[in-house]
Amino acid sequence: IPLLRRALAMSKRPLLLFASPWTAPAWMRSNGDVRGKGTLKGKAGDKYHKTWANYFIKFLDEYAKHNMTFWAVTAQNEPLAGLFTPPQAPTIAFTAAQQRDFIAQDLGPALAHSPHRTRLLMLDDQRIHLPHWAKVVLGNATAARYVAGLAVHWYLDAIVPPGCSLEATHKLFPDHFLLYTEACTGFFMFR
Repeated sequence: IPLLRRALAMSKRPLLLFASPWTAPAWMRSNGDVRGKGTLKGKAGDKYHKTWANYFIKFLDEYAKHNMTFWAVTAQNEPLAGLFTPPQAPTIAFTAAQQRDFIAQDLGPALAHSPHRTRLLMLDDQRIHLPHWAKVVLGNATAARYVAGLAVHWYLDAIVPPGCSLEATHKLFPDHFLLYTEACTGFFMFR
């Protein structure tokens, strides 16, 4: 919060903050640990998924107490990394269908019924997963109405041309924006 306050004070224009979760608490995860491969226990609509959605609201509530508002949240940082992650990395695995159901039944309604006007972004992973991920999530009218845009990472951009991923997705879902949310240099050690 002190760092965000400093950044906001230094900025000549308003900053739009977004948050992206790495993992749920260990007791909510299938492997019983915040690290390594694992999913949320159960399935969308159950107590684990509803509780995880409410964590988002509690997060926003706590920051609001410090006059910090978030423009957007993502449903999960790198949801497919949870299937391939090294043992020490904190993450939750979601397939596109699992993320769709979590958004439609739990996270979307929780955000909509909260006092926060925070937008919801889906995917938050490599663009190699587009347009498939968008078709699965945004192809569901209930999930689509809660989603403002798609969060995309750039690490594997050289594998899939933008026309096959970004442009194809935009043509299918022009009312949902595409936003790069994570990138860094030095990802490939051999470069």
